[in-house]
Amino acid sequence: MRELISTMLSHRTTHANEEKAYFQMLEKFPTWEEVINAPVDELADALAPAEFPGAKAVNIQKALKIIQVDHPDYNLDFLREMEVETAMDWLMALPGVGLKTATLVLLFNFHKPVFPVDTHVHRISQRVGLIGAKVTHEKAHQILLDLLPKDALVLYNLHRHMLKHGQKICTWRAPKCEVCVLQNLCNYYAEVRSKGIDQ
Repeated sequence: MRELISTMLSHRTTHANEEKAYFQMLEKFPTWEEVINAPVDELADALAPAEFPGAKAVNIQKALKIIQVDHPDYNLDFLREMEVETAMDWLMALPGVGLKTATLVLLFNFHKPVFPVDTHVHRISQRVGLIGAKVTHEKAHQILLDLLPKDALVLYNLHRHMLKHGQKICTWRAPKCEVCVLQNLCNYYAEVRSKGIDQ
């Protein structure tokens, strides 16, 4: 549940603000039942560090109500026994849960062989040339997964390393190409940065 709700909060939001919103929510509404029953404006206020707190408050309450029907203990361990596609469909049927959220929950918590594509993974994949410049996040999930071994540990480690690389080196603005270990493999460096086109 922590991974599911946190990832729902993470859309267009920094990790620090996602964490702040999550813990403010639980401080004000300590149980999932209290989150469900909270006045939506009060829940939105608690989620204010995240972007679009009003929409996220509505989606979180709706998702929790759906989960509560068959799983009143709010335990998502049943996903462990599901086939990947079935588990993905179940998660993505929840309001506010898209492909990235579903893959993060399944990889991080249940070690399913899926590959989450967040903004950092997408940016790095485009720059080094793993995917084309016009490939969407949604299409990138399958394209990248097809290139990679279907080993959850490998996929997890690659995702985490790409996330850190995107946060610290291959940043959206002013990527630090001069210290990048992928420089000799990178289309962006060869075609743009090394020629000074982005200056």
